[in-house]
Amino acid sequence: MSVLERGGNAFDAAVATGFALQVVEPHLNGPAGEVPIIYYTAQGDEVQVLCGQGVAPAAANIQAFQDLGLDMIPGTGLLATVVPGAFDAWMLMLRDHGTMELSELLEPAIAYATEGYPVIPNVSATIENVQETFENDWPTSAALYLAKGVPEAGSLFSNPVLAETYRRVLREAEAGGRNREDRIEAARRAWYRGFVAEAMDRFCRETEVMDASGRAHSGLLTADDLANWSATKGAPVTGDYRNFTLCKTGPWGQGPAALQTLALLKGFDLDKLAPDDPDFVHLVVESHKLAFADREAYYGDPDFAPVPTETLISDDYADGRRSLIGDEASVELRPGDIPGFGAEPIVRIAVDDGSGENPRGSGEPTMARFAKKEDSVADTALGDTCHIDIIDRWGNMVSATPSGGWLQSSPAIPELGFCLNTRAQMFWLDERMPSALAPGRRPRTTLSPSLALRDGQPYMAFGTPGGDQQDQWSLQVFLRHVHFGLNLQEAIDAPEFNSLHFPSSFHPRECEPGKLKMEGRFPEATIEELRRRGHDVQVEDDWSLGRVTAAAKDGDILKAAANPRFMQGYAVGR
Repeated sequence: MSVLERGGNAFDAAVATGFALQVVEPHLNGPAGEVPIIYYTAQGDEVQVLCGQGVAPAAANIQAFQDLGLDMIPGTGLLATVVPGAFDAWMLMLRDHGTMELSELLEPAIAYATEGYPVIPNVSATIENVQETFENDWPTSAALYLAKGVPEAGSLFSNPVLAETYRRVLREAEAGGRNREDRIEAARRAWYRGFVAEAMDRFCRETEVMDASGRAHSGLLTADDLANWSATKGAPVTGDYRNFTLCKTGPWGQGPAALQTLALLKGFDLDKLAPDDPDFVHLVVESHKLAFADREAYYGDPDFAPVPTETLISDDYADGRRSLIGDEASVELRPGDIPGFGAEPIVRIAVDDGSGENPRGSGEPTMARFAKKEDSVADTALGDTCHIDIIDRWGNMVSATPSGGWLQSSPAIPELGFCLNTRAQMFWLDERMPSALAPGRRPRTTLSPSLALRDGQPYMAFGTPGGDQQDQWSLQVFLRHVHFGLNLQEAIDAPEFNSLHFPSSFHPRECEPGKLKMEGRFPEATIEELRRRGHDVQVEDDWSLGRVTAAAKDGDILKAAANPRFMQGYAVGR
């Protein structure tokens, strides 16, 4: 907000916020993570997608993992590292659309890293959960996060090494350019061709660390991988729904699944329903099941495996699929049949062992429950990733979902003060799959920001953390706003639900056919009716599902709303 008040635009503010989040929420994102961004430029009157998702290293192929005796890509350690994409994405957006100097926008992050920031309970709980791993296997992380024991919630925690990393980037930027654009280019060189890249390369080559396979491995990322990559811009994939147009990323993310879901829902009269009506929940869930079945069968990096995106999001395709939605809950994974494309999804049914936990390194690190030793409700921390929505006085809009580089998934690089990402865990080690591992390929992520036009005019930026739930939770907010007239805050506050019917994007990629999670605030009659229809309903805590934030431009009025769950959502405006 201070950036906007000092005359900066939405792009400046997003960059400052993105870097600050890397410092104060290291369990949710980090400097070596990734970020997809959807933005609207008022001056150019266009919506663009900025892909800050890095690619697999040149040495990362299926045979390399088979030679190591692995049938999965470990979700922790160094083997799962892809080229870190967030830094370059923020730099490209700042260079092309921002107005302020990088030094001004890095100032808050450097200040927090130097002087300290209050540790939120989730950070403390996350560090405690991996304390044993740090002490026994990842000494560089122990030195950073356990120097004085597990940081207490509310205490100040600093990361002076990270602060110095950013100061050195700025020094090299100042020395490398006469104008703002040149300084940003010099910062990019420092990160991807200079001292930061050299430290990443050296750490991956010289360090073997224990990972989720139960063995120690070094990394595959090299300085050449970093030097040969840059973030890219492109047009969004779009779908029309009533008088709205929803803009999403391409099928290298899960974004088109939201457009497929909307195309299916066009055939139902949702206006006559209500947000807590069992028919509304049933129709949305069953539409999601079909869309996400296609995600498993067809989505991947379109630069490597052709994806029939236009067919998948088309009304004609939805018209043919809609008849599969009946009065009863489906318990089958039913992708469509598009000859010449895709692969048969691999289905692994989840078996509940009663522990409520996945083995370390399987499942999404940021969606795991971390319980303290007292095991009380108050001490249970639930992690996600991050999401930012910003609109400025000129009408520029940014929706971004920073993630990766989690403190709990990879050891800290001592010279830099942060750890690498583990996004390659999204890949399949099966060449038949459209999201199979290959050098230079983007993993198919769950990160999915959203931007909506209304009557052809940019209207709303919105999104949520939450892995496979992202396009379920955010779409519910959109539908409540569009069909039932709920304002942004009411739409976010309404009880949420999500399906676990389709395979998880994270190892071991289990699914729970028919499983439907619902917040306990739904009427009992709604829950019972959905059970009668065959949904395996699991009632969750009253305020436990969904992390959505949203910002909208309604004429000359700017509006914003934030998730009230888990104390980490904020809506700010002046």
